[in-house]
Amino acid sequence: MRNSFLLILLSLIGIHSFSQNGVPYNLKQEDQNIVLPAELREISGLTIIDSKTLACVQDEEGTVFIYDLKSLKVKHQIHFAGPGDYEGIAIVEKDAFVLRSDAVLFHIQNYQSEKWHVDSIVTGIPNKDNEGLCFDPKNDRLLIGSKSKIAKGAAFKNLRTVYAFDLLHFKLQKEPLYTYDITTIKDFATKNGIELPTKPSKKNPNEEEPALKFQLSAIYIHPENNQLYVLSASDYYLFVFNEDGEIIHLEVLDPQKFNKAEGIAIMENGDLYISNEGQSGSPKILRFSEKKK
Repeated sequence: MRNSFLLILLSLIGIHSFSQNGVPYNLKQEDQNIVLPAELREISGLTIIDSKTLACVQDEEGTVFIYDLKSLKVKHQIHFAGPGDYEGIAIVEKDAFVLRSDAVLFHIQNYQSEKWHVDSIVTGIPNKDNEGLCFDPKNDRLLIGSKSKIAKGAAFKNLRTVYAFDLLHFKLQKEPLYTYDITTIKDFATKNGIELPTKPSKKNPNEEEPALKFQLSAIYIHPENNQLYVLSASDYYLFVFNEDGEIIHLEVLDPQKFNKAEGIAIMENGDLYISNEGQSGSPKILRFSEKKK
């Protein structure tokens, strides 16, 4: 019911975006719409292997799906663990890393070899629900985005975190790499004249408040400028942050096009891929070509 209400609001106010620097994508119109097989109905994460191949996970099965963009088919599967809530995937050279929502990483060594091996790593992230995972090649680390707040209490209500996992020492950086404040994001929208969708206030149902939960569902670093792209599937947003963790772009996504966007990846040529779970329809990956200046 809550999602249906938000869909109506978004439809009424239209789709808006604002950026200080701009992003080179028109997210109102995809350049390719890829319909995925039923086995990826619950697709929850994707990443780039090469210019013709993606790796995907779905949130109910411990399997990596290797997807061929030329034949538009799953060409290989790696069953690395039993059922679980798997939310993100990253490729680091010959290895694959898969994130479970409880912040356990599955390290699949030589994932494309017949002699692959998997280890599980308890990262120690305190957040209970974690969905975003990507490789940061510039700093040789994985970034892990948390959907939930770091702890209970009013002081943490508006905070969301991204942690860094050091691949040299295989150790989590103790403090969050980035801590985002929803209040700061709302101020960014206000300052730059973007109208956010609203919902009835919990304190006063007769008043409206911005509908912004900012529950990270996917993250990815743009290979050209190192900006961090962040999806929030539950309330249909795309955010972009610079390397200092400052917000530089905010876009309200079309809920019909991005019904449950839980995967994001960017090719070396700039092509942006966003995956959507199937829910009542077919799972899809949308491709958006980078618009060159």
